[in-house]
Amino acid sequence: MDRSRLAVVGVHAGGFLGPFGGGVTASILPEIGADFGVSASAASATITAYLVPFAALMLFSGTLGARWGLRRSILGGYAVMVAGSALCVVAGSFGVLLAGRGVQGVANAFTTPLLLATLAATTPRARLGRVLGVFAAMQAAGQTSGPLVGGLTAEATWRLAFVGVAVAAAALAAIGLPPDADSGRPAERVRLRSAWTAGTVRASAVALVGWGCLGGLTFLVAFRAEDAFGLGAGERGLLLTVFGVVGIVTARPVGRLMDRIGARRAVLVGSVAGAVPVAAMGFAPWLAVLLAMWAAAGLFAQFLQVGVNALVLTGEGNDAGAVSVVQAFRFVGAAAAPIALTPIYHASSLAGFLVPAALLVVVTPLAVARSR
Repeated sequence: MDRSRLAVVGVHAGGFLGPFGGGVTASILPEIGADFGVSASAASATITAYLVPFAALMLFSGTLGARWGLRRSILGGYAVMVAGSALCVVAGSFGVLLAGRGVQGVANAFTTPLLLATLAATTPRARLGRVLGVFAAMQAAGQTSGPLVGGLTAEATWRLAFVGVAVAAAALAAIGLPPDADSGRPAERVRLRSAWTAGTVRASAVALVGWGCLGGLTFLVAFRAEDAFGLGAGERGLLLTVFGVVGIVTARPVGRLMDRIGARRAVLVGSVAGAVPVAAMGFAPWLAVLLAMWAAAGLFAQFLQVGVNALVLTGEGNDAGAVSVVQAFRFVGAAAAPIALTPIYHASSLAGFLVPAALLVVVTPLAVARSR
């Protein structure tokens, strides 16, 4: 494989790193807590410490990365990821571990959105959907495998999980980026306000509601699996992985289809059709139905994710800044979903699923229609 092709593969592989690094502690919280003398609940702060700086910085990290240069910013992000992971490996106190996780979150804010902008800058518009689909598949793979790898390494020591993250980041930095990664608008012309166009704001609303009411429902599905079918922790974990596995398998075909039907139609399919399995999970009389509906949600979530990214990666203006803002709102939606929907679910399990389904049907079509 020649160097330039290897670099393209490296861009896609970079999509794996962020979700993998973010989710690697999800399955090893008891072991982390035992090492530092804190509860597993308190150890969950390792997830928050990663996500908060990640989501906050993405509001402007894409614009800063475009201003500094995509290549320099992404490679710098990989270097910071190595440093943050190393800090987690040698952490002698829980506070140091949290600091290392925060550094990792900062690094990911300067890799994930800028890698998407790199794909947009190096891919013909007619093929952008399938390329974004591959990237989405890698993200789904990272999200699904992070807890698995973390759990396996914890059989020896949980610190090995962070060694793996550091090695992966170093390898990606060594592979580098395609030669034309920095093609496009000169860096000095990029301004923060250029990312906050009306189209970006509407796409951000779609990302917030779409991901919060579809991809962010893992906690709600877990509640339903336990309350209605009595599944234990391990069984619930297996059930929840179906969403990610379906995403891995379907993301690339979804991207190819999006190239044919367009980004707006893809978003509408993901949102309106995705509302059906979300609502059905509230009615599911059998576990097999819940499993099938969660799998369908994984499929339609890819329409939303790939379509929303394509809406703002237009090749005109501040693509890096725009997709960075959209990704920030996507993670805000995922973080807000448990806070907003858990009280509704506990009041009525059926309403807990009908409310996000209704939001998908109403909010997203309105936002997409206004963007015409």
